[in-house]
Amino acid sequence: MTATPDAALDPFAAATRAITEPHPARAALRAAGPIVRVEAPAGGPAWIITDDALAREALVHPRIVKDPAYAPSGWDPRAAALEPTAAAQPSLTTCDGPAHTRLRRAHAPLFTARRISGYTERVTALARDLLTPLADTGGTVDLAADFTTRFPLTVVCDVLGVPLDRVDQAIAACRGMYSSDPGEVGAAMASFGDLAAAALAEGRHGLAVELRDRIPEEFTEPQLHYLLFTLIYAGQLTTDPALGFLLARVLGTGPAARDGNAVEELVRDTLRRHAPAPFSLWRFTSDDIDLGGLRLPARSPVLIDIQGINTDPARPAGPDLAFGAGPHYCTGAQLALLELGAVVNVLRADFPHARLAVPYDELRQTDFGGIQGSRLTALPVRLRG
Repeated sequence: MTATPDAALDPFAAATRAITEPHPARAALRAAGPIVRVEAPAGGPAWIITDDALAREALVHPRIVKDPAYAPSGWDPRAAALEPTAAAQPSLTTCDGPAHTRLRRAHAPLFTARRISGYTERVTALARDLLTPLADTGGTVDLAADFTTRFPLTVVCDVLGVPLDRVDQAIAACRGMYSSDPGEVGAAMASFGDLAAAALAEGRHGLAVELRDRIPEEFTEPQLHYLLFTLIYAGQLTTDPALGFLLARVLGTGPAARDGNAVEELVRDTLRRHAPAPFSLWRFTSDDIDLGGLRLPARSPVLIDIQGINTDPARPAGPDLAFGAGPHYCTGAQLALLELGAVVNVLRADFPHARLAVPYDELRQTDFGGIQGSRLTALPVRLRG
């Protein structure tokens, strides 16, 4: 088996395309092989896994790690959008092995299906509170302009214990993270620290306070703030685009068809078709390894093509990779599923005549480039029909 570089293939390119148009790289990557060598955005070779079985092997491989300390020595961490190393900033997304296990044990009980189901009424009420004023305008509203960002951030702030009068601050901080200006990114990170401190203030009640009491005792306050940053930012980064695609499907098919679809099935199918993270986060080989018949040297960047694998017509039946697999399976998966389902239920109950204001096929999506996902450019809707 060989990994085939293809200079004409750029899976990391930014582009805008129709909502019904597949990403041009997905089928091409699969056709190139189960593990494909490409040029990384930060320079040098990288390997993309396009096969489901090989992906699951890689996701549990002890020498394929997430710690950015193992990134290629020539990579600029800022240009590559890397997090701090695990030594500098331990987190669920930078640690591996026993250190990751300890952090996972601190987080996991707070995000179980049973624990998250207890927020159903509250999350449903938040969805209703945000949609009703938009519906009351009586006209066309663009749900991608604010709602798909505001709703998941309102939920995650509420669950963590961040005061809800700080949601606008959370929105601005998340948007600041997309900037190419290091100063703006730094200001956004400082703002996230302020949000974390607000959630941990005396008298606050929420998962942030519970997490503080569960993490290893050697964690500093800034390190705890970073853990809360990852929960807030990830809660927007992934749920925001997924919500746009879900609403487009729900509102573009007519009331009768909408009512006939089980909510959970619709949510999961949307996540499969439009994975919020089309690629895994960067992983790196900590040593020379054999993978898929190839010898990969230490410090080789590895990605899982989640979008391509999920939509592969030849993929065996079974769980998809929308939330990953293995020890780094998404901690917030249950909360994301609850949020997405709650919005569909509110639309069906309160706004049965809601519809897209344009034909479904006219909707457009933007691929942000790199390993970021895609998002609808606009979602014009008439909530009262």
